[in-house]
Amino acid sequence: MFESVETVKDCLEAEQYIASDEIATVVYLAEKLGKPLLLEGPAGVGKTELAKAVAQATHYDLVRLQCYEGLDESKALYEWEYAKQMLYTQLLRDKLGDLLSDAASLTEAADRLADEEDVFFSTRFLLERPLLKAISSDRPTVLLIDEIDRADAEFEAFLLEVLSDFQVSIPEIGTIKAKQQPTVFLTSNNTRELSEALKRRCLYIYIDYPAVAEELRIVQIRVPDLEPELARQAVEAVQSLRKMDLKKNPSVSETLDWARALVTLNAKSLDRDVLENTLTVLLKYEADVARARRVLRGGGGGSGSTGGSSSRGSEPPRGRDW
Repeated sequence: MFESVETVKDCLEAEQYIASDEIATVVYLAEKLGKPLLLEGPAGVGKTELAKAVAQATHYDLVRLQCYEGLDESKALYEWEYAKQMLYTQLLRDKLGDLLSDAASLTEAADRLADEEDVFFSTRFLLERPLLKAISSDRPTVLLIDEIDRADAEFEAFLLEVLSDFQVSIPEIGTIKAKQQPTVFLTSNNTRELSEALKRRCLYIYIDYPAVAEELRIVQIRVPDLEPELARQAVEAVQSLRKMDLKKNPSVSETLDWARALVTLNAKSLDRDVLENTLTVLLKYEADVARARRVLRGGGGGSGSTGGSSSRGSEPPRGRDW
């Protein structure tokens, strides 16, 4: 798939994903070693986008399993289409009647019906969910198991078996083995601690918010219409907001939303009015918005503020219009 770590970086950048040396190295190793890759970090830092970018760069099919509380095997693996089975039963009623008409006893009728079981329990009635779809695919596949920390510990334990052998046992059909082992990415926002057993089976990387230079490069690539100086001011403003004691820090995806908003508004500079009027693109809690506005107006409220004054690290960047 990838010839080197540099190839990973180049291919991902072609898909507008800026990968650090560490990310590119771990992606390369995961592919070469055939190991799942567990990505942890805050929401919105590009964990899901990394899996999508790898799929696009390699032209692999992307199969996504979105995890949530209460997710079970039937929703992740497969289900029988009982309604379709019943319809076929109705349509084949006459044939079933002919088959069973001369049976001497109920036992003989049941045995004859059992011989035809494969007709009703076959892949034509099997509804593939993401895990089975990835395993049974004829094409190379990237399997994205998104937000595994939202699923229950019981589901996590079930997942260990699937990731260990890349095969699924279906009682009515038998064992289905992966035709091509999928490239697996698991993401976690750290809402709960994952088991050591899961982590032991995966390569691991923690993806944090990018540094100023990295985030600026992301903005310049993804929102090329934003003026370079305004892009710099916007990224510095976001970085400053993340140093405040906020309930939810602005994510990289929200930085990009804000950059697109500035382009849409034809903003020429990041003055106080523009920032105040667009803060809710970045901040999604009223308390966070109020805190940021107090800092903007010189009233304090940032991280480490005391007596109504904010620390220097919490102040907005001082561009030419600040």
